[in-house]
Amino acid sequence: MTGKPWPEEAAAQAKWSLAQALWPPALMIAACGAHFLFAQPRDHGLLDLAVRLLATASGIAMFAFSTILVFDALLFRLMASYEDEWKGGAAVDDILARMSLKPTPPNTRSLAERAAGTRRVVTRQRVAFAVLVLALALPLFSTPA
Repeated sequence: MTGKPWPEEAAAQAKWSLAQALWPPALMIAACGAHFLFAQPRDHGLLDLAVRLLATASGIAMFAFSTILVFDALLFRLMASYEDEWKGGAAVDDILARMSLKPTPPNTRSLAERAAGTRRVVTRQRVAFAVLVLALALPLFSTPA
């Protein structure tokens, strides 16, 4: 990945995952606060209800993805505590199998493969965040009936 020694590379991935887990919820809270302060009261029609439901669903999805990223960060920290990538990966696979989250794979995945999975979760989190911002912004640009 970056050419760093094994433990530092896994620790850097853990730090990155944790950062990606924390800043979107903070921005979401700020966006919801701004929406609450600046949005005009509406008539609570069907469109308003749909927008609120969409914002709520995407906010919940974003928090779920953030939770997964925190869990990934903890698993990367665990991997970094081992002397080599394969022993750390095997330990993570063992924990995931014991928690019944994933079956034990036939081959241990590398740090790069695990990091790619984390990047996919980040992409999904960003899509949920974009939907949330769009849902919160729609009422600001619509004309009252």
